[in-house]
Amino acid sequence: MATSRVLGLWRRCGKGSNALKSGVCFQLRGYTIRRNASPYTYQVTHPCIFNSFSSEALSHSDLYCAPLQTFTEEEIMIKEMVKKFAQERIVPLVQKMDADAKLDDSVLQSLFEQGLMSIELGSEYGGTGSSFFSTILVIEELAKVDPSVALVCELQNTLTNKLFTTYGTEEQKRNYLPRLAKNLMGSFCLSEVGSGSDAFSLKTRAEKKGDYYIINGSKMWISFAEHAGVFLVMANANPSAGYKGITCFIVDRDTEGLHVGKKEDKLGIRATSTCPVTFENVKVSETKILGQLGQGYKYAIGMLNTGRIGIAAQMLGLAQGCFDQTIPYTKERTQFGKSIFDFQGMQHQIAQVAVQLEAARLLTYNAARLAETGKPFIKEASMAKYYAAEVATVTTSKCIEWMGGVGFTKDYPIEKYYRDCKIGTIYEGTSIIQLNTIAKCIAQEY
Repeated sequence: MATSRVLGLWRRCGKGSNALKSGVCFQLRGYTIRRNASPYTYQVTHPCIFNSFSSEALSHSDLYCAPLQTFTEEEIMIKEMVKKFAQERIVPLVQKMDADAKLDDSVLQSLFEQGLMSIELGSEYGGTGSSFFSTILVIEELAKVDPSVALVCELQNTLTNKLFTTYGTEEQKRNYLPRLAKNLMGSFCLSEVGSGSDAFSLKTRAEKKGDYYIINGSKMWISFAEHAGVFLVMANANPSAGYKGITCFIVDRDTEGLHVGKKEDKLGIRATSTCPVTFENVKVSETKILGQLGQGYKYAIGMLNTGRIGIAAQMLGLAQGCFDQTIPYTKERTQFGKSIFDFQGMQHQIAQVAVQLEAARLLTYNAARLAETGKPFIKEASMAKYYAAEVATVTTSKCIEWMGGVGFTKDYPIEKYYRDCKIGTIYEGTSIIQLNTIAKCIAQEY
């Protein structure tokens, strides 16, 4: 593999054509990884599926035939770097951010500095230039530590950035993408009081006046409205056409008439802000239409289909993080003269959860690979999101039971995982909506 930009901030040290040759290191703003050298010593030990393949990571072209958990060199390095970054920069702040219901400014700044808010953006916009699958791996690793921080990365990459890169004009891309890579957060405004799962029944209107539109309406449950500098607002510009009048508008935070309300006091993912947003005679130039007039409903569907894979990765990471925090305790805690892990009843429960975690991971990775290679993935995305959310629910509940009384206290992070996971069955399409989508896809196959 040629020397690639991992997270856009990797710096090559050493010589040789093999990017992971012994002694060669890469750095990510102070974080270093080496192959067969300190401080990270690891081997890529994937199964040999080709005669020429032994301990080397595969190229993207080989991944069509590779096991789902076989990663490219770039993906391996990203996982290692994000894992170290999360342990050093996020873990010390998780409990405080949850208690204060506020994302620490240093965490948000670090996410931008490390390139984690612009993973797929091209270098011409100041982005990393990496892959969608890398985004999924980053979300998973962050969620193992704090699902709230993972959501910051997930929404910026899979919704805001993706909408601009897919449907934005060149002028819109030049104006917003470099800032989205540097320090600007975006917020996606779709849900309303009367339009949740029935998203296209939204009442927010955009009335045309010459070369501009006047937007009036209100949105609910808007993630990161507290921090966002730009809002992507779904409003109906032609109510007589029904949902086919829905259009996506770019609205800057300082636009007159835009008001962000008090953030919700939530059960979980408390470090992320969720607020109502109202629009009172908000004037927006027709040049701020994202994509085509009346195509907003298509854009929302397309972005949410991709975003569901991101939420699946968040739920997967959450469940795995909770599991990883719990199992060592079960091996240390003794009752009746032996560790509770050694009781067969416990072992069977732990094994069952481990199987479910692995199944959720394979569903999520498969959906991500399909999306990345341009293959149909709607059914697989819904399956991954549905199942990963269910597994997160079961895993966190079981982990509290295995921990006993201490698992029910805030002295351990298990109860937070339990609270955080519930949103996975609700946002970006409820579990029931995912089952509806899966069933529709099956009906079309027969």
